[in-house]
Parts: sequence; structure tokens; C-alpha cells
Amino acid sequence: MNKNIVFAFCGCLFFISSFSQNKNTDELLNEIEQNNIELKAYKSFIESRQLENKSSNNLPDPQFSGYYLPFGTNNTGNYTEFQISQSLEFPSVYGARSKWNDLKLQQLETAFSKVRQEVLLKAKSYIIELTILRKQKVIEGVRRNQSKQVFDQIQKLFNKEQVGILDLSKAKIAWIQEQFLVEQIDTEMQIVLTALEKLNGGKSVEVAQKRMEESKKIAQIETLWQEKISADPFIQELKANEAASLQKIKLEKNKVLPNLTAGYNYQGVKGNNYSGFYGGISIPIWSSKNKVKAAEANYRFEQSNTEVITTTHYVNFKEQYSRYQLLLKKYKEYQMTMESLNSEELLFKAYMLGEFSFMEYYLELQFYHNALDKMLQMEKEIYQLKAQLLKHQL
Repeated sequence: MNKNIVFAFCGCLFFISSFSQNKNTDELLNEIEQNNIELKAYKSFIESRQLENKSSNNLPDPQFSGYYLPFGTNNTGNYTEFQISQSLEFPSVYGARSKWNDLKLQQLETAFSKVRQEVLLKAKSYIIELTILRKQKVIEGVRRNQSKQVFDQIQKLFNKEQVGILDLSKAKIAWIQEQFLVEQIDTEMQIVLTALEKLNGGKSVEVAQKRMEESKKIAQIETLWQEKISADPFIQELKANEAASLQKIKLEKNKVLPNLTAGYNYQGVKGNNYSGFYGGISIPIWSSKNKVKAAEANYRFEQSNTEVITTTHYVNFKEQYSRYQLLLKKYKEYQMTMESLNSEELLFKAYMLGEFSFMEYYLELQFYHNALDKMLQMEKEIYQLKAQLLKHQL
């Protein structure tokens, strides 16, 4: 096969790289983060919940009550009384609830970070797919041109009555199939671009046609895991839930303290009156029953939940890491073999020298086409796996 196929694929060789370091990719991901409708909606949701949480720490409304008693049998005149009062929980309750609200905001923010990460990971997956499709289009374009050359050659041989109509028909079908594959790739690329536009809030996107650049290997698994547990919002959300549940215990303990009431009272009858300060306490004997125990039980649950989910997350992470390393090793072996053979070019030369019939050539060619396509799909899977392993860096 023409050397152009080899050059086209070599120009797309997979390096042990960090796809997220591509500047153009980062720019596109930042654009999607700003324009994504789901993320915008979630930000509004966080704002509403934050205001709602703050309102839960407001003082109760002040109360005004009054009496005017002109009826009845008395010699002292009409009786008048009014009172203005303000109730409040014990002052330390407001401080504890304020800290709890801050931690609930952290919960919302880590939940938002999870949603954001999934949106950007999906976008990155589409970018990887688009990059692989572009590589495939280059390869299929070369194959289409080669199949056209073969068809033209057989057409000439057919005109000279050196080959039969069967070979001519097969060559034409092979050429048509290659044309269809190129058109199919164009369609798939458009579908991916449409999906990216959807993530970008319906705005058009431009993905730079840039090769993946060589970079360092990913870190060792334990180093990468430590980086992950300190930055991954999935794990940060568990820690935020745990911290909020611990603060809830402190809040419930403070709510056991008496509620306070203070105010002003006036009483008057026939020119005589009394006025002064009003005060009272309300001891939450019944309303606070079992609430501290419930908060403590919930905290123990959150601790256990964090441990269980983190362990499960680590096991899944190890499986992905092992799969990535194995697939990368197989890919490199596959790549070295394909580069050393250059079998399609040798096969093409043999066909041109008449060592193969068209059908023999075509069947052998399909084997090498399938091998090269398999290699490209392995490359795609490696990039997708790496994106999963490094998604905490998004």
C-alpha cells in the first residue's frame, strides 16, 4: 500500500501523554464550563439554598399584644395593657447553626463540583472521539484514493480484456465502500460536534486539529491516589457530609439550652400605670428529646459511609489503573509490530507485480486494515481510560 497510509498514521502515533495539558482543549473546556446550561442552573440552585439556609438562622418575629378592657363592674376605670417581646434561642445556637450552614454550603459546592466534573469529562470524551475520528478520516482518505487507483487500473485491464467483469465489479465495490466510510466518518464527526455544542449551551465550538503532544507518564498509583483523594469532589463530598454531621451534633447540644424572651410591658388604669421590662425562658425539655442521639447516630453513619465508599472507590481506581497499564503495554507492542512490518505497502507492490489476483489482494488487505483500525481503537480507549484516571484534574 502507498506509504501515505504509513505516514498518515505515524503522524498520529500515541504518546504516553496527558491530554488535558493541550491548551486548546483546556480553552474549550473552560468555555463549556461557562456556557453549560446544567451548570448555570445548579449555580442558581446553590444560591437559593444558601439564602434559604441563612434565613433559618434568623431571629423569630417580634410579638406585640395588648388588652383594653372597658366592660365589667369596677370602680377603677378601664384597664389597658400592652406588651412588646422578642424571643430568641440561646445565643450560642446561632453561632453553631451559622457554622452548620457554612458546612452545608460546602456540601452544595462539592456536589456542584461533581456535576461540573462529569460535564467536563463528557466534553473531554467527545474531544478525544473527535480527534480519533479525524485520524481515521485521514487514513480512510488515503485508502479511498488507493482503492480508486486499483479500480482505475482494473478498468484499463478490463478494457483490454485482461480481466473479467467479476474483478472489475469487486474493485468498484471496494472503492464505493471506502467512499462510504469517509462519508460515515464525516457524519459521526458532525454528531460529536453537535453533542459538544449541546454541552456548550447550544453555542458552536471549534476543536483545534492538533496532535496529542508527548508528555510524561502518569504518576505511580499511590501518588496519583493521594492526589485524587485531596482533589476529587466525589471524595470531598463525603468529607463535607461528615463534617456537616459533626457540626449538627454541636448544634443540637446547644439547642438543649433555654430559649430566651425579653420585652417591654405596660399596664394602666384611671391615671395609674405600671411599666417595665419583661423576661422569660423556655426550657426545651420535650422538643430536644433524642435529637442529640439522632445527630450522633447520623455522624457515625457518615463516618462509616466515607470509609466504605472510599475503599470501593480505591478498588475501582486500581482496576482502571491496571487496565490502563496493560492496554498501554499491548498498544506499544502492537504499534512496534505494525511499524516494522509495513505490510500494506509490500502487499500493494506484490499486487502491482501480478503476484496476487485482485481477490487475493483484497482479502489480505482487509486483514491489515482491520489491524490498523484495531490499533486506532486501542488508542482511543487508552485516552478515555486516562481521562477517567485524571478526571480530578479537570
